[in-house]
Amino acid sequence: MKTKIEHFALGLILAPLAPLALFMGFWWFSYVLLPEKWIPYCTLLGLLLGILADVFLLKKLVKRAYRLGAVFWLAILLFYSVGTFGLFMGMPVFNTALAIPAGFVVGGKLAREKVDGVPLRRASLRTCILTTALMALVCTASAFFALMSPSTPSDLRGMLGLGFEVTPAMIWGLILVGGSGLLAVNWLLTSLAIRLTHRFLSTQ
Repeated sequence: MKTKIEHFALGLILAPLAPLALFMGFWWFSYVLLPEKWIPYCTLLGLLLGILADVFLLKKLVKRAYRLGAVFWLAILLFYSVGTFGLFMGMPVFNTALAIPAGFVVGGKLAREKVDGVPLRRASLRTCILTTALMALVCTASAFFALMSPSTPSDLRGMLGLGFEVTPAMIWGLILVGGSGLLAVNWLLTSLAIRLTHRFLSTQ
């Protein structure tokens, strides 16, 4: 039962990769090289090829998930980080959710390798540092766009329903306090995901 849950969760992480990557890749290719009328067809073709790739390769990838290496999983984390950042138009709060699948993969790998004690804590620490460093880059990019955009004060005022003008000092305060909070939440989510996954998959 636990193996099925584990494989299902890994499948949820891996399944969107090929459709999304080929969808975007074919869209950019058609946008740059083909007439405008062909863009929808080319984009749809990329999506269908991605779905076909899942049909034939997803089960094999799930079974070999923990043997794919750190570089593979780091590339996936970067892919989802960039996609999430773009999807939510630079709002970094949603990127913290990626700490959960990242922690799940690491916790599952450590559980399958029967890692415990000090090695487990060290691996957890390294993963927390990695995901939080990536989150810091996301927050920095978000802060840069917010500070460079002249519409940020009015956007914040409308979004939060504020009855007063938003000053640059307030924006800086939001960036520093909010960013620090997001980094702390990201660290906590990563650590919890690793520990809970490791505990769940290690117990009989």
